[in-house]
Amino acid sequence: MENFSLKDKVIIVTGGTGILGDAFIKGIAAAGGTVGILGRNQAIAQERADAVNASGGKAIALVADVMKEADLEVARDKVLDAYGRIDGLVNGAGGNMPGGIIQPDQDIFTMNMDGMRQVMDLNLWGTLIPTQIFGQVMAKGGKGSIVNISSMAAQQAITKVLGYSMAKAAIDNYTKWFAMELANRYGDTMRMNAIAPGFFLTEQNRALLTQPDGSYTERGNLVVKNTPFKRMGKAEELIGALVWLLSDASAFVTGTVVAVDGGFSIFSGV
Repeated sequence: MENFSLKDKVIIVTGGTGILGDAFIKGIAAAGGTVGILGRNQAIAQERADAVNASGGKAIALVADVMKEADLEVARDKVLDAYGRIDGLVNGAGGNMPGGIIQPDQDIFTMNMDGMRQVMDLNLWGTLIPTQIFGQVMAKGGKGSIVNISSMAAQQAITKVLGYSMAKAAIDNYTKWFAMELANRYGDTMRMNAIAPGFFLTEQNRALLTQPDGSYTERGNLVVKNTPFKRMGKAEELIGALVWLLSDASAFVTGTVVAVDGGFSIFSGV
């Protein structure tokens, strides 16, 4: 269907050098979108842009730290110089960090506050700051869709990952608040939604969920047990929801958090 197409849309993907970011890039390009691949690793960003361009799509590598406004402004200008517009933003940068994890044998009253703050900063401010820089361009251009990345950790209490959980709960609140303000100020032309992935293996959670030989840890087995589909997700299984939210097919959808989780969020465990 034509309204699911991203043809002629220029979409920035932060965290574009990560595992989920790779799936986002491929999905956007396959739907006809032009992709700005934003990350700190120049080699990976360029390699992925080259792969999209070689397959007949359009992509540009953008080297930036999502916590640094000056970096993002340079990336914004590079996109505008190349394509003259920005139509979408996927706030894919984020993830867990060791300092935001509390192990069962640790005292919860002596937790690492700096570690908690660090993981919260990356996931929360690493979403807000790019939205300020790229969202302003979309608003001036007259139309745009922003997609944030939430988590199951925002919906239920999940052991160990306190910093990440707090940050993603804040993302859910921010998504709803900002969507409301966009609508009040710009009508139906500016939208913000979020995707809440279930459990997908990434570089940040791999050590928590899998052993060095690839088998599941005790925690990994608990995740699968509490996922009705009885498996973890594949990165490409996020693409359908992402393309829908970026495309005109979701024109009346804003402030929504879409779970892509194999049923994890609705299962009581009984």
